[in-house]
Amino acid sequence: MQMPADDAILLSMVNMKLRDGNITLSDLCAEQDWDEDALRARLAGQGYAYDEDACAFVYRG
Repeated sequence: MQMPADDAILLSMVNMKLRDGNITLSDLCAEQDWDEDALRARLAGQGYAYDEDACAFVYRG
């Protein structure tokens, strides 16, 4: 599956899947056939970083 073009939709979808699916970011990326580094970089460009403890992307500014 291709990543959504809209960053807000991507962030929402990723965090929802991580929360509801009870899976890791690596597992989600493998399931969606996404490059994990590309996902992290794209969301970092919007000020978000992956928080391992929360298992979610959180705003870091």
